[in-house]
Amino acid sequence: MADLPKCSVTGCENPVSKAGYTLCYKHWLVENKNKTTKKSESVEVEATHNAQFLTSTALGEKLGIDGRKVNQVLSELGWIERAKKGWIPTAQGKKLHAEARENRQSGIPFVMWPEAIITSRVLTNTVQELLGSKKAESKDTAENTHIQDKDVKQAGLRDKLDKFVATHRATDGHQVRSRAEMLIDNWLYFSGIVHAYERLLPVEEELYCDFYVPAGKVYIEFWGLENDAKYNERKEKKKEIYKKYGFNLIELNDEHIKNLDDYLPKMLLKFNVIID
Repeated sequence: MADLPKCSVTGCENPVSKAGYTLCYKHWLVENKNKTTKKSESVEVEATHNAQFLTSTALGEKLGIDGRKVNQVLSELGWIERAKKGWIPTAQGKKLHAEARENRQSGIPFVMWPEAIITSRVLTNTVQELLGSKKAESKDTAENTHIQDKDVKQAGLRDKLDKFVATHRATDGHQVRSRAEMLIDNWLYFSGIVHAYERLLPVEEELYCDFYVPAGKVYIEFWGLENDAKYNERKEKKKEIYKKYGFNLIELNDEHIKNLDDYLPKMLLKFNVIID
């Protein structure tokens, strides 16, 4: 049997694995593995491409709300933002596999969502709140199940909600839990800043912020018990979650409360929230 030619890979002195082949057995295995990997990747990409994506209108039909309301909800959650008379996905939206598209005729951008998004607990909870269909907890439920079960699951991340009673009433009607929070709430109200108090964050972890400013997707936290070890531990856990999701966060302490006029306008301006 005639000697087989050398492998065609530069620098390889091994003979080809078989007559008519150009590679030795070693390099043939490598090439075959690469082909298999590429084929697998191609199939995965094709499957992703063929996955069913929904417009906001189609998503609204499945959720039972108008398409325009869907975009308002998705914007409030921080998953989309305004652009060129339309919408584009935020970094958080892209993590949920949202895709940016453009209307062929007008060029106005819009967002397509994978159908699986309708199973998102965060989205469905927000829609239920919008429709007023989310059941309110009774006093007994709040004092028993809510504290004993949810508090344990969160390792105390909502401790303030259960430990401190909301005895302070802000000018806009919010019942808050401390004088400092009342001053923050009043400052936002008199500055004409739309805000929410103790808003549930749009994340899988059940976490409540102190204040939320929709205009800049800004969360405000007041850290009050700086000398309490357990409080500081929970504080760090909350900060880790804010960092994990890349949320805009303003942190206030007792020093800031003494003169909010000096601090909050500059802090909010960093997130394009302008105080007139």
